[in-house]
Amino acid sequence: MRSLNIAATGMLAQQLNVEVISNNIANMNTTAYQRRRAEFQDLLYQNIRSVGATSSSDGEVVPSGAQVGLGVRTAAVYRITQQGNLMSTENTFDLAIQGEGYFQIEMPNGDTAYTRAGSFQLSPTGIIVTADGNRVLPGITIPNNATDVTINASGEVLVKTPGAVAPTIVGQLQLAVFSNEAGLNPVGDNLMEETPASGAPVTGVPGTDGFGTMRQGFLETSNVNVVTEITNLITAQRAYELNSKVIQTSDEMMSTLTQLR
Repeated sequence: MRSLNIAATGMLAQQLNVEVISNNIANMNTTAYQRRRAEFQDLLYQNIRSVGATSSSDGEVVPSGAQVGLGVRTAAVYRITQQGNLMSTENTFDLAIQGEGYFQIEMPNGDTAYTRAGSFQLSPTGIIVTADGNRVLPGITIPNNATDVTINASGEVLVKTPGAVAPTIVGQLQLAVFSNEAGLNPVGDNLMEETPASGAPVTGVPGTDGFGTMRQGFLETSNVNVVTEITNLITAQRAYELNSKVIQTSDEMMSTLTQLR
């Protein structure tokens, strides 16, 4: 019975769907988390009667034919890059990106990773780093005697020191954009890596064409909508139950066949 295998593929698909939804809900308070959506495709079809085949010697063509589907498979788990809300933290080194772009982070192996989570801190030597101590590129050092640090919308880092009348610019933060953001590879810790699907990064100054602006003292919240996720969870659960019902019904039909005398 094809229906046994077809329903099994449906149960596997809905199991993955629930896993994706549960990950979204688990990260509803993760800074700058971008929710995921599972996408599915139907499997190959078996032709019982091919569409377009001739039905007689006179050349009449079968208008629709007869095909039986073989189930469903996972096509992708797509990342929704919609902007999250901005939450005020009043922390000097909390930065949010309003618009397009990613912060560039130097990994311990020298590679560059990308993130929108701007909850930064200072290292013992005064360098702006992530919570894991990875340097925020291009690597900006805040002087030990700085009394005030300002990061403006265009990414300029200005510090005020004792005796100085005007703030001094100590660095310029840049953003990276990609032609296909969904092609970035998430590696955990709010970080993503470049892939052939994402394309090469294009870097630039915040506020210029194609780049968002920076907001000091703010963090971007996740774009997870809890009501939507709960609704999707209920839908996935019902679909899973229906597929299990198909397996149960198919089993009962096979039992009926084996009991024939």
